[in-house]
Amino acid sequence: MTGLPKVRGPDPALDLLVLGSGVAGLSAAVRAAGTHGMRAGVLTKGELHQSTTRWAQGGVAAVLGEDPDSTDLHLADTLAAGAGLCDSDAVRVLVDEGPGRVNELIALGAMFDRDDHGRLELAREGGHSLPRIVHAGGAATGAEIERALVDAVRHTATAIYENAFALDLVVEDERVAGVVAIGADGTCRTVRADHVLLATGGAGQLFAVTTNPVESTADGVAMALRAGAAVADVEFVQFHPTALHHPSMPRPLLSEALRGHGALLRDANGERFVDELLPRDEVSRAMTRRMLDQLVDHLWLDATGLESFPERFPTISAALTSAGLDPGTDWLPIAPAAHYLCGGVVADLDGATSLDGLWAAGEVACSGVHGANRLASNSLLEGMVFAARVVEAIERGQSTAAPTGAMRAVLGADTRTDDDRHIGGLTTSAWQAGTLLTESLVAGSESGPAVGDAPCARDALQRAMTSGAGVLRDADSLTTTSSTVAEIGAALPDLAARTDQGAQAQVAELANLVEVARALLLSATLRTESRGAHTRADHPATEGRFRGRIVLGGTGATVAAGSGRLMP
Repeated sequence: MTGLPKVRGPDPALDLLVLGSGVAGLSAAVRAAGTHGMRAGVLTKGELHQSTTRWAQGGVAAVLGEDPDSTDLHLADTLAAGAGLCDSDAVRVLVDEGPGRVNELIALGAMFDRDDHGRLELAREGGHSLPRIVHAGGAATGAEIERALVDAVRHTATAIYENAFALDLVVEDERVAGVVAIGADGTCRTVRADHVLLATGGAGQLFAVTTNPVESTADGVAMALRAGAAVADVEFVQFHPTALHHPSMPRPLLSEALRGHGALLRDANGERFVDELLPRDEVSRAMTRRMLDQLVDHLWLDATGLESFPERFPTISAALTSAGLDPGTDWLPIAPAAHYLCGGVVADLDGATSLDGLWAAGEVACSGVHGANRLASNSLLEGMVFAARVVEAIERGQSTAAPTGAMRAVLGADTRTDDDRHIGGLTTSAWQAGTLLTESLVAGSESGPAVGDAPCARDALQRAMTSGAGVLRDADSLTTTSSTVAEIGAALPDLAARTDQGAQAQVAELANLVEVARALLLSATLRTESRGAHTRADHPATEGRFRGRIVLGGTGATVAAGSGRLMP
């Protein structure tokens, strides 16, 4: 196999090239090619069905029924979880347009669970005031959504590039014009397009314990940073509290739906210690602190009171059976695991980034929806909603970002109420400051780490990030971790020189992890408060002056108003 495999016919000139094959990327490709007749292509580092989407268990949060639920309640729950950093306009778009996107998915053939009367079954998860989560196969929602979208893309896309890895964006005349990609055999090639959509997912592989697949190496955020696009909120990494404590990786996820149906959290002594339906960041913090207090590496999820477990949660039941556990009689060992990157490439309400021709949707984007902590089951919905908006904007002829949504933090236009504006501020010279920090750490190091090869270096980075930049952080842990990341970054050229052509993608993934780890560590160091999924043990309070985004990229590293202009 040479070059980029599975291209349909000769390389076409594309209107839209989608990077990634999760819910956001495939939704965009289906809409672009099937609805609008665009020449749309999908490039993915695995096969189409290999994405984080297929691991999603809980479901899709959307108000599809009648009262007592409402989109206003869904909006309020999302804002509460986001700890003051959600953009209310972006959340309003999500909750208002979400039901339509879910119905479109059903029309494509997605089969959600229904009761005996044919009504959609609705579950409740942490942070939601009412049951509004639609699901499939009990806890196999992502796999069902992925199946429906993959089938549709294979029938509509102009080009499909599988087992291909996007190395970097092609930027010409200050506009994105495609990507440079590497095939499975290490052969490079340029794929050109009028528009490029980043839908590359998150950054779970920054950490040693994660629910994300091995492909989740922050590629889109890293490419955007290198191209000079604005990135924000990367310090907010959500850790899922109930990942199965088990050697397998990614860690099997014990869905939030279990707690929604009555499963209980117990400590090493068998005592309950936290409200199981609190937002994920609060539960993960409570668990981590209890584990530290009790000097244990895991706690317990007690699902023994749940009836008909195998029938209601067949996917989870199968995973537990393979691990030798019976949820009807056994307490299930659990520990927090890196799950979701709440920030990413800054995008406006149509998914446009600060770089013309570049778009972002899904987990790779900072749309303003999630703020400092994502509300459970809003992620699949975000991917569907904003992917559709990207395509509609391209169809209208748009290519430049507007000061809407999270993009207000980059382009300004502070037209909000006093409650939404910034209080105080902080400025540094910026993303360059991160480069200087890295250079100084490397210069002060006696020698680089004994990384051996790319997989070994990746393991060292993951262990350092888990220890020093995980659920709980402080200044000392962030400094120590920054030093380790800098040393690994300094070893990259030698690693690349010693790596066979066919394994260069491993080095490229490591370089992306180093790039985004550096961004996360800088942002976490600058944010000397605790908010949402970012907890500083040395700064436990939430401070008003940090009610805004830390934006990295061409504009620098600045604490910007969540809905206002950059700090001067």
